[in-house]
Amino acid sequence: MAETKRKAVGRPAGSGKVSGGHSQSLVRGLNILEGLAAAPMGLALSDIAQIAGLAPSTTHRLLQALHKQGFITQDSELGLWKVGVKTFQIGNTFLEARDYVATARPYLRRLTEESGESANLGIRDGSMAVFLAQSESHQMMRMITRLGSRAPMHASGVGKALLAWLPEKEVERILQARGLARVTANTIDTPAKLREGMAEIRQQGYACDREEHAVGLHCAAASIHDERGSPLAAISVSGPVARIPESRLIELGSLVRRAAREITQQLGGRMPLPEEY
Repeated sequence: MAETKRKAVGRPAGSGKVSGGHSQSLVRGLNILEGLAAAPMGLALSDIAQIAGLAPSTTHRLLQALHKQGFITQDSELGLWKVGVKTFQIGNTFLEARDYVATARPYLRRLTEESGESANLGIRDGSMAVFLAQSESHQMMRMITRLGSRAPMHASGVGKALLAWLPEKEVERILQARGLARVTANTIDTPAKLREGMAEIRQQGYACDREEHAVGLHCAAASIHDERGSPLAAISVSGPVARIPESRLIELGSLVRRAAREITQQLGGRMPLPEEY
């Protein structure tokens, strides 16, 4: 037994057991951060434990560690946990490193001025569209998108604008991973309809969301491309159907197509041709 004990004590740092434990704690901590990021109003300990699938005691220990490092904060009155300043700083570094976000901001403001509606910029993250920037409309009824929020690619203007210019193998992979779940009664729900819509997007240079992601909302979007012609991001203009009927979608489509082309040129990218797909 003494010999066994000496072997255990002599185990080198960074062994599989120790490394695995640290990795597990890291993954759990990141999962908690993701859960808190999706709940800007904050979450109670019990809710976080349920989302993370952990015991309350384990969850509390991880929360304390994240709090100590400044990644999260706790409301002193309600006891709710929220994302902290350091998490924002790290996330903002990602935005600053992506030149297309800064480059697109003046164009988003111009689109809002031209259309009177909210303008957004989003990217693809796996099989979802993620919104990174917005120029908010001054209208009382307006489209407001929380930065960092996600939408299915097949059920959003930004998502479809990106999807239309992806290689067929990548489109197929996304369909296998996510399927075509209906978000509203107007959501495209068959591969045939989706591919027909993608061909139309490539021909006209912009995508339309006709109450496919949210009832009462219309959207026109166009993609920004890199030097290879691959979709880098997409911009959109969104607003209520009452102000954006079908006839105005064409007008807004032309606006976002022009802005996307200008951003692409400024970034040194190129607009691909429909016949390339």
